[in-house]
Amino acid sequence: MKIAPQAWRFVVPAVAAGAAGLWLMGSGRTFIAGSLLAVLSFDFAVFTVFFFRDPERPLPTDPSKIYAPGDGVVMSVAREGSADAVTLRIFLSVFDVHIQRAPCAGKVANVQVVEGSFRAAMKDEARYNARVVMTLQPEGHSAPLIVEQIAGLIARRIECWPKPGESLAAGQRYGLIYFGSQAAVHFPAGSRCTVKPGDRVAAGLTEIGEWTSKS
Repeated sequence: MKIAPQAWRFVVPAVAAGAAGLWLMGSGRTFIAGSLLAVLSFDFAVFTVFFFRDPERPLPTDPSKIYAPGDGVVMSVAREGSADAVTLRIFLSVFDVHIQRAPCAGKVANVQVVEGSFRAAMKDEARYNARVVMTLQPEGHSAPLIVEQIAGLIARRIECWPKPGESLAAGQRYGLIYFGSQAAVHFPAGSRCTVKPGDRVAAGLTEIGEWTSKS
């Protein structure tokens, strides 16, 4: 299993702390404190490796489909506010893969960092959390598709790697959200959502929508 390189900034200090805990245990000075430090540190290191797993997945080849940008459970599919577009929201628990993948092929038109709150990602109000909004111009369609990476309560860091003007293939890795989060897709005109709340989806594998026209 491939591990995202971002894991090591957490794993290395955790292993070092665990080793310090073992040394304290062996010294006989503070056995209880040392054992507690060792157990917690090594457990965190193991969990971090698990969290940052980055499985290889085949890139989808059907240009008529729109794919999930993240692993998780569909929270909602609704028209939000006064917007005409349907928005799909996916909750990513700490047990889900947190690498995001492009929902369709296209060129990155804009990447915007939006400041916001840090509510629990499974809550409806998490839509107002700090987030990164990427606007993707799909191949063969004039209406842009917007995808959001939304921070959660625990770790408040988001990485979005592509720059405006870069092209992405459907299913290509494009970012990472740390430790519990939410992903959203705003379906443009000429497309429709094909999943419902409660459905489990996998980034780059699960169809979440389809193009209905070339608009």
